Amino acid sequence: MAESERAKMADGEWYTCLDSELETLRATARDAVFEHNMLPPRERANLGPALRALLGGVGEGARIEAPFHCAYGFNLFLGSGVFLNAGCTILDTASVRIGKGTLFGPNVQIYCAEHHRELAGRRAGLEIARPVAIGDNAWIGGSAIILGGVSIGEGAIVGAGAVVTRDVAANTTVVGNPARPVKRG
Repeated sequence: MAESERAKMADGEWYTCLDSELETLRATARDAVFEHNMLPPRERANLGPALRALLGGVGEGARIEAPFHCAYGFNLFLGSGVFLNAGCTILDTASVRIGKGTLFGPNVQIYCAEHHRELAGRRAGLEIARPVAIGDNAWIGGSAIILGGVSIGEGAIVGAGAVVTRDVAANTTVVGNPARPVKRG
């Protein structure tokens, strides 16, 4: 029996996102996210029940402001005290692990999906999922973009608007596009 597209996605292989099972999972995520985004602010502080059930893991005191968007949800793991500010988008085709006490500014984006470089592959919906890991107590500035396959170390700072294309060491500050460490002088 052929391996499902979901299994290929989970295994880090090329898969087609134009798949009925994956579309059903994305629809479930959209419904949970919609419910969360429509909650009154006081109720949203504890995450909506559908979003909480959807996510792979949620630590105590984790908070997601609205609007929020994720592709699947079940690949998203939030440590305790994580704060995602308004407008965050996480395309969690692979595991996204955000360590405890990490803070996101508004409009932070994480893209685990990488589309095929060949036109025929893109037309076929081929993509590959690359995980993202963010250590404890990191700070991700507003409108930063983090690409799949990247790890950001504990205590790191990603400047506003930075595009993170490679790993960031612990306790390092990166800025720019592509993000580079700030030199201490």
